[in-house]
Amino acid sequence: MSNRDKRVAVLSPVAWRTPPRAYGAWETVASNITEGLVGRGWDVTLFATGDSITRAKLHAVIPRGYEEDKAQDPKVVEIRHIAEIMEHACRFDLIHNNYDFMPLAFSRLIDTPMLTTIHGFSSDKIRAVYHKYKHDSYYVSISDSDRDGELPYLATVYNGIDLSNLTFRKLPGGKLVFLGRIHPDKGTHLAVEVAKKTGMPLVIAGIIQDEAYFNELVKPHIDGKSITFIGPVGPLERDALFKEAYAVLHLNLLPERFGLVMAEANAAGVPVVAMDRGSCREVIADGKTGYLVNDTDEAAAAVARIDKINRADCRKHVEENFSIDCMVGAYEKVYAEIFEKEAG
Repeated sequence: MSNRDKRVAVLSPVAWRTPPRAYGAWETVASNITEGLVGRGWDVTLFATGDSITRAKLHAVIPRGYEEDKAQDPKVVEIRHIAEIMEHACRFDLIHNNYDFMPLAFSRLIDTPMLTTIHGFSSDKIRAVYHKYKHDSYYVSISDSDRDGELPYLATVYNGIDLSNLTFRKLPGGKLVFLGRIHPDKGTHLAVEVAKKTGMPLVIAGIIQDEAYFNELVKPHIDGKSITFIGPVGPLERDALFKEAYAVLHLNLLPERFGLVMAEANAAGVPVVAMDRGSCREVIADGKTGYLVNDTDEAAAAVARIDKINRADCRKHVEENFSIDCMVGAYEKVYAEIFEKEAG
């Protein structure tokens, strides 16, 4: 029996559909893992919302994501969803958890090994759960920078993106782009500041996660001309947005965990100007696929040097490091190590 004959359950979050219509980073990665495994011949069951789209077997008890159906109670939805996979754990040879710390609380109650991809520590308080169950799950980080010193990681596996959804374009657009959550952590207001420093138009796209922040520091600058806000975008709209992009601004204030947007932009040939915090130096090749900076003055100066970046190098860097094939190939090695440990 080869490893690919083993049955794998992929646990996705249920805030949004898998894959998401627009925003939903963890659901995006869970989908890419699932579809990548299926494409390589694995027997995969995806635990996600009932409206999810997949070539794997779909198992769902939650019809729609709780962020898309506000009549639902998120805590109730999450517990029902996680309990469902645990109640069926004996059907699988491996559970691949993409749902943060909560499934760990069930890990001592099942015999099926569980791999937890840590997509980021949403707060320091949740680390207590990871520490309690550090020997009851296998762990993978999504960047070397986003690790906890107490956890016994098997590997770092970078997120892989679907290159078929991102059109490479040799010629640059004429606008700066911010794409991500509208939240202080993501530095949306810093993108506005850089746009004003450079005199270039800025398009802001993403969900508003902090309404007060948006109203105070972002909205007053939106005029529909020099600064435009278009809200969340799906894959088609994102691809069209990258066609307009001269550069993407990723001026995160907190250490970045991975940063899908950076890889997505580079895949379209768009250079990225990113704060040198967290994983940014692992995703962006400084001077080759973008620039790493420390403040808005440096960011504005980097925009002035964007024409020195070869857009083909941006695409090639993603193909070689952040494709679905790269990610799934790395996970296959992790799975093999887990199966070997479990057999021994």
